[in-house]
Amino acid sequence: MRAPLDPVPALASLAARAVPGVEVVDVTAGTVRRLVDLGTGTVAVTAVVTPTGVDVLPDAPAPAAALERLAARWFGLADDLAAVHDAGRADPVLGPLLAARPDLRVLGHPDGFEAAVQAVLTQQVSLHAGRTTGGRLAAAFGRRHVSGLLAFPRPADVAEVDPVELQQVLRVPHARARAVHALAVACTTGLELTPDAPRDDVRRRLLAVPGIGPWTADVVALRALGDRDAFPSGDLVLRCALGVPHPRDVAAAGLAWRPWRAFAATHLWVSVTAPGPLPPGAAPVV
Repeated sequence: MRAPLDPVPALASLAARAVPGVEVVDVTAGTVRRLVDLGTGTVAVTAVVTPTGVDVLPDAPAPAAALERLAARWFGLADDLAAVHDAGRADPVLGPLLAARPDLRVLGHPDGFEAAVQAVLTQQVSLHAGRTTGGRLAAAFGRRHVSGLLAFPRPADVAEVDPVELQQVLRVPHARARAVHALAVACTTGLELTPDAPRDDVRRRLLAVPGIGPWTADVVALRALGDRDAFPSGDLVLRCALGVPHPRDVAAAGLAWRPWRAFAATHLWVSVTAPGPLPPGAAPVV
């Protein structure tokens, strides 16, 4: 799909979150390889990321329209960046970041359940720790594909596992293993984590899962649902980027960026993880 794209931060973000065995990111080559479900079965694809767009190349024949939809959902290529710039150009914090990276887009995810599980596993730990734990989950309960890649476990795969066994596999606190299990159960009983799912209902159901709070629900809304106003105000990196002491200060700042707060969050995250200008008072995060 052709659309302007800032590939460096996109690939860096994907590499930082890639679940071992499930997703392979080659930052130098500009490629991302994984399994996807295009509605006609699981197929391995390689996304080639360039400044002019993304080509999704399947290992087996696949409908061109499905590949276009996948690229748009995965890399945010359908968004109207002109509207985002018009809304944020004059903002003292967001304006300089938009000017520095005019083609930065909000990344999505091909698998809503995987995105949600990884959000749970990343709660209060580093991205590296979260992806390592996700790798354990995939190795134990995923399925090996002919391509050599692992298919991330489906909700039913995880829901049928005893929570105590799940904790032992993941090597995480019981509450986190219980949250992953409860999320899987919810997804087997009607919770849909797709861009066309009703967002208010998804948020309500996520917050009813033991161990899932507002930060996780907001991250799921951003990554899995494609909500361009999602804004995880409890995020530590956003707090550091803005140089404020409390999540309520982040939430207050975000009011000025509606209805494009997901773009604001993405620009703030990148401002502390990639070269470029920092907003006033921001501090790099190690």
